[in-house]
Amino acid sequence: MAKVTITPEALAKSAASFRREILMMPVFSLGEFLKHVTVRTGIRYSETVGELTGDMQIGPYDQNREDDEDVGIVARTLYTYFGSVVKNFSPNSVYQSIYGSALTKGEGLKTTDITRTVLDFLSSKVGQNLYKSVWKAKRSDTGTKTIELFNGFDTITADEITAGNIAAGKGNFLQLDVTKIDATNAVDILKKIWRAADDHLRDQQCKLFVPPSVLDAYNDDYKTVTGAIPYNLQYKQTFVEGSENRCEIVALANKSGSDFIHLTTKNNMLVGLNQMGEDETVAVEKHKAFVLQFIMTMFFGCQFESISPERLLVAKYKA
Repeated sequence: MAKVTITPEALAKSAASFRREILMMPVFSLGEFLKHVTVRTGIRYSETVGELTGDMQIGPYDQNREDDEDVGIVARTLYTYFGSVVKNFSPNSVYQSIYGSALTKGEGLKTTDITRTVLDFLSSKVGQNLYKSVWKAKRSDTGTKTIELFNGFDTITADEITAGNIAAGKGNFLQLDVTKIDATNAVDILKKIWRAADDHLRDQQCKLFVPPSVLDAYNDDYKTVTGAIPYNLQYKQTFVEGSENRCEIVALANKSGSDFIHLTTKNNMLVGLNQMGEDETVAVEKHKAFVLQFIMTMFFGCQFESISPERLLVAKYKA
């Protein structure tokens, strides 16, 4: 078998040739989460999003009737924060961690394939940390970690609760009377959350974001509650009972440890990227003997398009 040599020049060339694809790798590494959110590209630092307010009604014909009520926009800002990583790495160590001691594809694996795979491997690590942080991240201008790059959905939620914009009186907040959801209460609690939502929200295809433990508890509780009832056809419940398959239970590992359960729609969960400008880069530079630097810059951020009760309900565990 031919010896594989990964040179700095080959990696640098691959980084330049596949820049756009490699920049997308962190996004792809968000994995299952991407299926349940809306990705907005071309956002560099900020974009105003929101919804129209006001009313317009057609009535019996009257040539003199005029409606002077204003139509406004409840604006929210989707911030994408500019982040960077400069990672020193040994190309051969990365190569061995991917392929082991021998080429899995034999001699047919070309140098360009190897260098591209090495760069994809490194950039996917960036994406894995974005996935872990997408709920809990809290922006710190002096931070050094992914969890300090942007404000995650839980952080945004907590800030809006503090500001009084998410509250029971506004119809977009539900205080639960339990400290945890387990196999004795999961069915009742998830049904309670669904039924507490605004009728306009319940009329849409919704996502109920929970940690995997809640879905496990729901399945266990559902089996106990329904037993041998004919409609309990399988030990796999992915929608809240009674929601007519409009409330999908979305269990995500990155939601573990969260104080909140979010009921909303896919188009209300925004993930902002740029992916279009020259500010975002991927490069490989020689650092010192046997060590290279992987350099990446990119924009990333999250936001709810709306926090109105027609678009969002937040449930919070009892403290």
